[in-house]
Amino acid sequence: MTTQMTTPTLDQRPAGTAPVWRDVCHYTDLIPERGACALVAGVQVAVFRTFEGDLYALGNLDPFSGAQVISRGILGTRGGAPTVASPMYKQVFDLRTGVCLDDPGVALPTFPIRRTAEDRVEVALPDEHRP
Repeated sequence: MTTQMTTPTLDQRPAGTAPVWRDVCHYTDLIPERGACALVAGVQVAVFRTFEGDLYALGNLDPFSGAQVISRGILGTRGGAPTVASPMYKQVFDLRTGVCLDDPGVALPTFPIRRTAEDRVEVALPDEHRP
C-alpha cells in the first residue's frame, strides 16, 4: 500500500496549525489511471490513483482553457514523471508538482492527499484555498 503525498506543505506549517483533512471517497472508488473530481470545501479537486496505487490531488481548473476538466485528463509519464494531459488543449502537468511540462511558468495547485487505515481517501486544503 503506497500513498503519494503531493506536497510537503503540511510539514512546513507553523507549529500549532493542523491540516484539515476532508473525506473524499473510498480508495476502491477510484479507478486506476482515471481521474475523479471532488468538491472539497467548495474547491474542485482532481483526484487520481495510478496503477501502482499512488494518489495525487490537483486543482481541477485547466489554466489554458478556463474549464474544470483536469480530472478528465489522460494519465501517463514523461521523463519518469507521472503526468496528466489536459483533455482540452493537451498540455501535460506533473502530478507531483502541478507544473506544466509544456510551459513551466504555469502550474496547477497541488493538495496533500492520503489513504487512511479505513481505506478512505482524504485531501487537505492549504490555508490559501480554505473558504
